[in-house]
Amino acid sequence: MLGLLTLTAIPTVIGVGQGVSQQRAQNASKADEKRMAKFYLEAQYESRSTRAREVQGKRVVLRDGKVEISHKCGAWKAYSPGLTSVETQAYLSSSSGKPSYTLCAFYIEYPDEERKPAPLGLVSQVADDPPMLNWIYVDKNTMELKHGNRSQSREHHVGPWDWTEEDEIGLTFEGWEGFVAVQDDEGEWQLFFDRNDDGLKDFVGKRRRKLEVTLERILCDNEKKD
Repeated sequence: MLGLLTLTAIPTVIGVGQGVSQQRAQNASKADEKRMAKFYLEAQYESRSTRAREVQGKRVVLRDGKVEISHKCGAWKAYSPGLTSVETQAYLSSSSGKPSYTLCAFYIEYPDEERKPAPLGLVSQVADDPPMLNWIYVDKNTMELKHGNRSQSREHHVGPWDWTEEDEIGLTFEGWEGFVAVQDDEGEWQLFFDRNDDGLKDFVGKRRRKLEVTLERILCDNEKKD
């Protein structure tokens, strides 16, 4: 009798298992869709100092292989990828005269068989015509945030990238928000990641201006609705 009951229960168990697997697949699909939603990044630095005004609320841009904080606030509506007017291109240019491109990023697994499990990577569009994507990564030798193709990024720290668990707003790398803005010789604020949590002492000279910042995600679709 016990054997019969057990055999009778098998289809039910299989059915439940299939249902659970299907639900997990649906949940995973929703999670993937959520992580692939495109977003901008704005720098946040909680202070009333003059230095704070140089980075507070400013958009993150890509320029010449580097990841920097723009001189312009993200509230200006024309400050978006896809616009090619002379006015917009001038706006996107840095103070050094080199063109910048607004980071417009999303999360996706980094494809590398040597990295198991595959880390969650961060990708951004870097050009409109033709459309082009780059990986965002941390240079292993300098701790600079950079952007490049797979061959350029592979030997460096490529992830995992994620968002802050409590609100899904802050950008994280390797589980925390260790981002630092460092002013370069041209006056640009370049982004670094303080991987050793020691103020970048082995990578940035003491005389360089440094600000510990957080990077806040602004969903592109939400801004378009505004």
